[in-house]
Amino acid sequence: MQADTAISNNFLYNEFLLSCNRCPSLPNYSKLLHDFATALGRALDARDNSTKEHSNEVADISSIIGKSIGLKKQQLEVIHLAGHLHDIGKIGIPDNILFKKDKLSQEEWDCIKSHPMVGAEIVSSIEGFTEKNSIKDIILHHHERYDGKGYPSGLKGYEIPLGARIIAVADSVSAMMQKRPYRNKMDFESTVIEVFQNSGTQFDPLIVNAFSKNLETIENYLKRKKNELK
Repeated sequence: MQADTAISNNFLYNEFLLSCNRCPSLPNYSKLLHDFATALGRALDARDNSTKEHSNEVADISSIIGKSIGLKKQQLEVIHLAGHLHDIGKIGIPDNILFKKDKLSQEEWDCIKSHPMVGAEIVSSIEGFTEKNSIKDIILHHHERYDGKGYPSGLKGYEIPLGARIIAVADSVSAMMQKRPYRNKMDFESTVIEVFQNSGTQFDPLIVNAFSKNLETIENYLKRKKNELK
């Protein structure tokens, strides 16, 4: 049994390294582009006062996790840009659906689930964003689940781009700690427990492991962001 586990863990580790190597870099993208992506993310967050700084938080937490697993500078730039833009497709979701407090109808839920595809389409004309597993693919697949039960494509495990697996954790952490129309916000400890409980189902266990090694850094970062908003 121990030998089987060791073989399984070694296989997962090798696959993880392979996915890291496949994460593309952005050639020659300027600070102007990054600032523009930040502005777009903030414009989206501004639609709802409760989600202020969400895009920035996702970008920054994703970078912390990415750095922890050894991604290079240009790969971290890809992850950070994608974090700013991951929800850009929500610009096409009507307010009466996006901010609805009651249970969504199936039609409304289908509309919400369209935002990764809309977002991917929005950035599809930007040179360098459409390489395999780059920003377009990260935006498209950031709501996939490790167990294959996510959307829009039902990808599973290492079929999901590395950047999307990282952003899935960062997005959930930021979202759970913010008040939403349909639920109250959670504290950091409860959020961490929720992430750990969904390791291997919603989230990639290796990404969760990297997250767990940076809890103090991430908690302190979120505290600083909260103080900045006061």
